[in-house]
Amino acid sequence: MQETDFMTFRFRQFASGLTILAAFIGSASAATISVKVADAAGNPIQDAAVYAEPVTPPSGGRPKTAEIEQKSRKFMPLMTVVQTGTEISFPNNDTVRHHVYSFSPAKPFELKLYSGTPGTPILFDKPGTVVIGCNIHDQMVAYIQVVGTPHFGKTDQTGKVSIADLGPGKYRLKAWHYQLPSPAAPVETDLSVAKNDMTANLVLNIKAAGGSH
Repeated sequence: MQETDFMTFRFRQFASGLTILAAFIGSASAATISVKVADAAGNPIQDAAVYAEPVTPPSGGRPKTAEIEQKSRKFMPLMTVVQTGTEISFPNNDTVRHHVYSFSPAKPFELKLYSGTPGTPILFDKPGTVVIGCNIHDQMVAYIQVVGTPHFGKTDQTGKVSIADLGPGKYRLKAWHYQLPSPAAPVETDLSVAKNDMTANLVLNIKAAGGSH
């Protein structure tokens, strides 16, 4: 191996090592918060939107996409959480046509009677709650919580969700569920994140499905 080739090889090894080191340092300085959402009786609440808003909002970000399917005369999933600036498509994979709409101030829109996938997704560019329905099938309903942060998730059947990659700083941890009376604000608590993983519990004033009081 010639000297110039050897020096190039060593430089690439060094640069690769720096990249790995930088990635390790970045991951080591980020924390994960494990959140449990329950009702007043301690019963877990599924499909709650949970999100951590930095006190100093993040700047920009790449465009994001999501999908809400129509099948068996239902919207799937029932609950969707997205960051502001996300484009959502609404494919109709059902055996009948649907007419999807929302009158919610955060994003009023209408997709007139159609099958298949509309050519243009809908851009959700304002934070807030969006309730969607079908103008043909009144029983069809779904909820979209648009949040101004990349740090979000949705609780599972145990009422738990983990939010990863939180850098050090101050946040407002919020939880919202579609059973909260409108226009109830999300439940929130202040959060100070360092380098260590954390846990948090939030209580919503609703009755969990299957819960008892």
